[in-house]
Order: sequence, then C-alpha cells, then structure tokens
Amino acid sequence: MSSPATPLRVGLVGYGLAGSVFHAPLITATDGLVLDTVATSNPERREQARAEHPDVRFADSPEELWTGDPVDLVVLASPNRTHVPLATAALRAGVPVVVDKPLAGTAAEAYELAALAKDRGLLLSVFQNRRWDNDFLTLRRLLDDGGLGTVQRFESRFERWRPQPKGGWRESGDPAEIGGLLYDLGSHLVDQALTLFGPAVRVYAESDTRRPGAQVDDDTFIAITHAGGVRSHLWASATTAQLGPRFRVLGSTAGYVKHGLDPQEADLRDGLRPGPADWGTEPESARGTLGAGDSVHPVPTLPGDYPAYYAAVAAALRDGTAPPVTALEAAAALEVLEAARRSAREGITVEVEARA
Repeated sequence: MSSPATPLRVGLVGYGLAGSVFHAPLITATDGLVLDTVATSNPERREQARAEHPDVRFADSPEELWTGDPVDLVVLASPNRTHVPLATAALRAGVPVVVDKPLAGTAAEAYELAALAKDRGLLLSVFQNRRWDNDFLTLRRLLDDGGLGTVQRFESRFERWRPQPKGGWRESGDPAEIGGLLYDLGSHLVDQALTLFGPAVRVYAESDTRRPGAQVDDDTFIAITHAGGVRSHLWASATTAQLGPRFRVLGSTAGYVKHGLDPQEADLRDGLRPGPADWGTEPESARGTLGAGDSVHPVPTLPGDYPAYYAAVAAALRDGTAPPVTALEAAAALEVLEAARRSAREGITVEVEARA
C-alpha cells in the first residue's frame, strides 16, 4: 500500500461502458486515488483510454494488476461472468477489490467472496452508484426527517423504451453471462429498496421476454415484503412506451413522487466530469412533489454525488473505515434476485430466510 502522502494506484479491468463512463472518470476525480493501469487488449479501447487519460499504463491481462508490482486497488468493470474468478484471484493475491454490480451470479458465491475478503483482511466493495442518485439522496432525507410518516409502499422504476435488442453479453441467452434486466437494473432497484427499508422476508416476481429476437428478460416486476412491513414494488423494463415515475413513495401522512433520472449518468456519457459546484444538480422544473390530497408542493432535490463512492473507498483503504457498499449487502440483494427469478419461473411467492 502506498504511503499516506502518495495516491493509491488503481488498476481498472475493462474499458467498455462501465469502465470508461463511470469508473475511470470517478477514480480520477477522487483525491488520494490515481488511475494507474487499464487492463484491456482491445486496441480501440486502449486508444480511447489513452486519449482520455494520457498518463495511464496498459496491461494485456487482469492478472498483471496483482502480480509483480501490484496496484493498491483493483476495479472490475468487466463482464459479469468474470467478476467471481477475477475478484477471487485478486483477493488471494492480497489486493483490495471493487466490483461493478452484480458482484456474482449467486448469493452463495457472494458470501464466499465476502468470507475470503474478511479472512485476508481486505476491502471488497460493490459499485452501487445509484445510492448516490439525487432522488435517492432526497428520499433518504425525507425519510430521516419523518416527512412521509410511516412508509407503507415504495414504488421504484428503471424503465426505458428500447423496442429493438442491442445485443452484446448483457442480452445474451447464455446463463453464464448473467445477462437480462433482473440482474442488471434489478440489482440497483433491489439494493436501493433494501438500503432504505431493510431485509426482505418475501418476494414475488414476474419476468418476461417481450421483444422479438430478445434472449433474456426485458420486462420484470418484483414485489418485496420487508421485515419492517414496508412493501416495495419494483419495475425494470426496456419495453415501456410511456415512462412511469422514478419514485412513488406512499406514507401514512404524505407521499413523494419523482419523475426523471438523475443527470449524472447522462453528463458522464457526454464527457462532463465531476468537479464543478453544480455537479449532480437538476433544474427546478424536475423537482419531485411531497404531500397528500390537494396539499402537494415541490421539494428541492439534493445534488447527486457519485464521486462520494470512491471517496469512501479511498477513506476505507487509508483509515480502515467501512466500505461504502459491503459484499454482504450485495449478497443479501442477490438472495432477493434469486428468489425473484424462482418466483417468476414457478409462479410462486418465495420466502427469504434471514442469515445470522
């Protein structure tokens, strides 16, 4: 590990969408971290990475990041099927790891990785950036302030209108690829629900493949009953011709409704980078509303803050604080996703057993 006076060297595996749009920009924007090496053998992606990060070095294989002169942190922005074997190899070599969601294909694999990281005394965290969406941060503030009373139902949607499949491993029918919306957008939806309202005790789901030529689920609904009594209704869809609200949260004294997406992903895709004072802010016209009946008013939306994730990772590595998202939290979300897959397949409601 580097000394406190020098930045921690980060090795990034993969420079596709996740690596180039999310991880690399956020790493480079974080004090105490430096993007040292990108592991990709794709010539076009190397040229892109060199243009966007002129000082970066390259590795032909992920293994080069934890052999010889190992980096201080490995970030896996590679296809889902590689997450478990690469994270296992890096942890066994003594290098902390951040993994893009989902951490694994099964909860059992996630718990094994968590145990390995604990045994080695190493950080293992999962990139759940949607915990730092502007609407999610605003909702947490409202819940902390008691602005909705006792929450009864949480409705959350990640919906798109993409009537034609795009192809690629995320839409592959090969189960080894861990594709489909249940494990893609569903990972965000379930993580947010569990973070806000605690563990699940019961799961029901409907999952369909609706687009011609599609090989995996592209229209999924998940209903979670939480141990505290809240019911979460979650939608992930690529076939939504008219989008519903991003959040509709119904409490005993008020409700909160929010439309539209946090602007950070669109800004990152457009080449903008964190740093300006207005990063993560949205126009007043996009505000959600709070209230009941005819008494409803706009609520200012807190700025989104994706950079907070890697700032917390850097602090965890330097100071030993808790990682911003733990492997055990990711495993709990995978238990819900597995229950949802079984529910949709068998047409049943699935009980989720609490782990000690």
